[in-house]
Amino acid sequence: MENQPSTQSIAKATAAQRKFFATGTTLDLRWRKKQLHLLLQALEKWEQPLYDAIWKDLHKSCEEAFMTETSIVKGEIHAHLRHLGQWARKRKICTPLKLFPSQSYIVKEPLGCSLIIAPWNYPIQLLLNPLVGAISSGCTAILKPSPYVPEVSQVIADMIADTFPPEYVTVIQGHREVNEALLAERFDLIFFTGSPSLGRTVMEAASRNLTPVILELGGKSPCIIDKEADIALAARRIAWGKTLNSGQTCIAPDYILIHSDVKAAFIKAFGKAVQEMHGSDIQKDRHYVRMVNDRAFERVCGYIEAARNGQDGGIIVYGGHHDAAERFIEPTLIDSPSLFSPVMTEEIFGPVFPIITFDEADGSFKDKVTDFVNAREKPLAFYWFGRKKDGWDVIRRTSSGGACINDVIMHIANENVPFGGVGNSGMGHYHKRESFEAFSHSRSVIVTGTWIDLPFRYMPYKMFSLVKKIL
Repeated sequence: MENQPSTQSIAKATAAQRKFFATGTTLDLRWRKKQLHLLLQALEKWEQPLYDAIWKDLHKSCEEAFMTETSIVKGEIHAHLRHLGQWARKRKICTPLKLFPSQSYIVKEPLGCSLIIAPWNYPIQLLLNPLVGAISSGCTAILKPSPYVPEVSQVIADMIADTFPPEYVTVIQGHREVNEALLAERFDLIFFTGSPSLGRTVMEAASRNLTPVILELGGKSPCIIDKEADIALAARRIAWGKTLNSGQTCIAPDYILIHSDVKAAFIKAFGKAVQEMHGSDIQKDRHYVRMVNDRAFERVCGYIEAARNGQDGGIIVYGGHHDAAERFIEPTLIDSPSLFSPVMTEEIFGPVFPIITFDEADGSFKDKVTDFVNAREKPLAFYWFGRKKDGWDVIRRTSSGGACINDVIMHIANENVPFGGVGNSGMGHYHKRESFEAFSHSRSVIVTGTWIDLPFRYMPYKMFSLVKKIL
């Protein structure tokens, strides 16, 4: 990690992949399936080193790493192995009479050489899951892991080097300068997961070569709690979603919009749920993840200290403890902060939870929370707790990448539904078939018979009145 690759070596790596793709090796479906099997075997072989590395980087337990990282990638591989033949099959499409005697087809072809840039919060899943789509579709891939999780990044680099030739799949590590050098190269697809601000940088760089992009970004995902909600259940599921990876999840509930009638009950139930999951001393729980680095720790602690010092109008009603030596931050609820404060304008990406209260004095709760959400950027996730029919109504009137009714996070766990953002929270989808499609081009092919050649399309357009009726 100290000796970053040079611009020349990056250009050489991309040129090698482009040359390898041009050989046509990746077009063969049996070959692609073999590569998927190799990746699956590599995950089995390197599973424990990956768990050891993610513990060092994030204090993430092997149980959580399995559930949120390796098991998801393995499930994705199995899905592609089962369905790749069907997805890649040439499809015959209905042809209108005006094209007689032609037949129409859609052919799937790989886009080519891809660049996959992953963040640090789920460093295994968010790097290797897109790779499954690249392999399945027949693309080559340069993988760029995050430098903020050096242990995991190095293990993945070793695993990939042990499994694939670099002209097919390779890992390039480094900091901002390496990102800039990679983005200066020409790719056929850039798959980026990260913040909206960095997503703009990626999209700007891609525009120079008209390179398509998949942007999986983030934002402030609302969690709405109506007075009809099962408060104990809501508190447990929300506490799990907010403490998972210590809140460092792109689809973590970011802030709470709650009915005034149930706020006090929720705060009490939230505290109880945290203790049931993590014990009376959460700092000693091996399942509670730490902040990734000092910068992230200080940024999230800033929200707590602003509330403690009365700088943003909020009041700490639960938690607030933190320890710089371990980069530990206790789950914290901040009641009624200013809507213009950083905790309400920035993506928190940590275990701090602002609470905004609504009542029905001047309108319905649903109308108020809908207006609140719609006045802000479209979030990556949207969570509703209350009656299902009310949840569906609010979902219909808002927009987000994904959504859950009476749950959080779990929409990402179903590989049968697409995952992706909308607007400021991203563009494009992946998971299962969507991953295959993301790295593929749908090519239209028209095959016209030679046994007859109708004269109607040729100048000087004889029998034009008949042609008008047909068309």
